[in-house]
Amino acid sequence: MRLLISTGEVSGDLQGSFLIQALRREAEKRSLSLELVAIGGSRMKAAGAELIADTAPIGAIGLFEALPLVLPTLKVQNKVEKFLKKKPPDAVVLIDYMGPNIRLGNKLRNSQPKIPISYYIAPQEWAWRLGDGGTTDLIGFSDKILAIFKAEADFYRERGGDVTWVGHPMIDTVRTLPKREDALHKLGLSKDQKLLLLLPASRSQEVRYLMPIFAEAASIIQKHDPSIYVIVPAGLSIFEEAISKVLVSKGVKGRVIQSKQIDELKPFLFSAADLALGKSGTVNMELALNGVPQIVGYKVSRLTAFLAKKILRFNVEHISPVNLLLKQRLVPELVQNEFKPASLARLGLELLEDSESRMMMMKGYERLRSQLGKPGVTDRAARAILDLVQR
Repeated sequence: MRLLISTGEVSGDLQGSFLIQALRREAEKRSLSLELVAIGGSRMKAAGAELIADTAPIGAIGLFEALPLVLPTLKVQNKVEKFLKKKPPDAVVLIDYMGPNIRLGNKLRNSQPKIPISYYIAPQEWAWRLGDGGTTDLIGFSDKILAIFKAEADFYRERGGDVTWVGHPMIDTVRTLPKREDALHKLGLSKDQKLLLLLPASRSQEVRYLMPIFAEAASIIQKHDPSIYVIVPAGLSIFEEAISKVLVSKGVKGRVIQSKQIDELKPFLFSAADLALGKSGTVNMELALNGVPQIVGYKVSRLTAFLAKKILRFNVEHISPVNLLLKQRLVPELVQNEFKPASLARLGLELLEDSESRMMMMKGYERLRSQLGKPGVTDRAARAILDLVQR
């Protein structure tokens, strides 16, 4: 059985790699010979899939931010279309990566309507709307929607979708963290040092728009408390040099963790971290599940922000998935004009110095965990995918 899995960007590649491992486990239980081909990144390839195209470096948020990526995206689409004609899959799994996957889903439904399509980690339409509440046509081409949020499952089910709530895949990654003392030693830090994580980028635009602001905020925090050391995990190897240059230019005492080291060092980073300043996205959930206090910031170009608000009437109450799910502003968010170094530093120092604020955030994290389902998420998703194919 040939299964095509399509995703993009760093977070999608990570989730795709987890799903590939689960699919192999489930296929072995069923004595099913499985050929996995992927549109994704290096993690999916390492998990055992044949990589058709690498989409990890070509993600963007915003109309104008995406313009430089039009040609690479078209090349990927052309390569995928040729593959689909030459080796049609027996089933397709779409993971996140809304724009390209919506297009691929519609194309497959029209050209090869008998191929079953599963959508795993669907667009968060339950949380945001465009214009007067229009949605994507995901239900129209998906045979099965594997929802990671309960609200997401209810949203699509109420609109006629065939939905299974599997839970949030980050639940499967939560492990007992090493002791803080051991983590500090592993990272080369002394016992009297504090660790500030900067998590600015899984897209090139974020290195440009977000990293300088996060770094300047870190510099302000370090001037207030010289015991603080900064570590920045690089989402992709192509970001490492640019991030290092920003740290140097802002006078930040710290270093960049190479992308190839991140998976190994993650537990130690989470254990040692006193605070994280990060972009909005999957990383917010990961920090929450590992008990790291955080502040979220994001911005796009002024023109993109104007078009989104005034023309597309994009509306969302929160940008962090933690706050979206809890329906409250547990994690501070600074967006667009509010996203400034001094504001980030002020909020960061408050969290570092105010034990009551930290405790309130930890209690909120506990409520979050209770809403994400039980462990075994990727295994449940794998069973549902193969059930759909074999029915």
